[in-house]
Amino acid sequence: KIRNGIKSDKKITSLSSRKDKPTNEEKAIVVNELRQDYPLNEILEFVELSKSSYYYVIKSLKNVDKDKELKEEIIKVFENSKKRYGYRRICLEVNKNRAQKVNHKKIKRLMKELGLFAIQGKNGKYHSYKGDNGELKENLLLEKTIDKENHVTVYKRNFETTKPNEKWTTDVSEFKHKDGKLYLSPILDMHDGSIISYDISLHPDFNQIKRMIHNAFEINENLDGLIFHSDQGWQYQMKQYKRWLSDKGIKQSFSRKGNCMDNSLMENFFGIMKNEMYYGHENEFKTIDDLKNAMEEYIKWYNEKRINI
Repeated sequence: KIRNGIKSDKKITSLSSRKDKPTNEEKAIVVNELRQDYPLNEILEFVELSKSSYYYVIKSLKNVDKDKELKEEIIKVFENSKKRYGYRRICLEVNKNRAQKVNHKKIKRLMKELGLFAIQGKNGKYHSYKGDNGELKENLLLEKTIDKENHVTVYKRNFETTKPNEKWTTDVSEFKHKDGKLYLSPILDMHDGSIISYDISLHPDFNQIKRMIHNAFEINENLDGLIFHSDQGWQYQMKQYKRWLSDKGIKQSFSRKGNCMDNSLMENFFGIMKNEMYYGHENEFKTIDDLKNAMEEYIKWYNEKRINI
């Protein structure tokens, strides 16, 4: 009776009806599913599988990495980001088209198991401040509130925007190479963090600023009312520079002297860029042109593909 029951079971029928000979693994899987209904020895005898082979296969199956496919996907996303993404961005990319989302804690654990760690590094920038011309330099990003109870005036930075081309910021940062230095001068839109325009030069001179800003003006015609923020670097105090902004109806805004947090969005971009494509990669740039090409490629990737959170 037991043998007839085993013989008529759908799983056994499917296994025995195959033209090709089932493997020990396939037999063991079927046996494992039926052993709750029938004696183990009877099933093994029927499918012609020894007990030792059965236990060997079952043990092997238990050791199979159930996260193998997920790990492969994590590695692919990590490599595509050129090792720039940490677990949070990896998690966003992995879950993009998944119905059942993977928890960020699991992504973090698996990345640790795989030895995948996003590039980290120090921060650094070119300092362009060389004194001022004595003119009033207003920070248009500060909101002033008075705490009447404690008789204290509080200034809060306001980087919030409602649309593109409402608030821009700029600065210059230095990238060292064994053959010299490159200086990056970008314009960042505070609305979405994108780089509107940039110039890479061997010299941090006024011509660099001119190229950068005129390129931004060519791309964006109507900038009336835009707030354009910077530190108090000498470039941004030049009369010609001020006239360019004024002719476009742009309001110029300055960080307070010695207060880098007033331009933290620009500082943050430089930090991210250097950590993700420069620090730890210096020896990969055989020539200074290699470094320039890598900088240009990174900005394109940052604008078009990078997940910003």
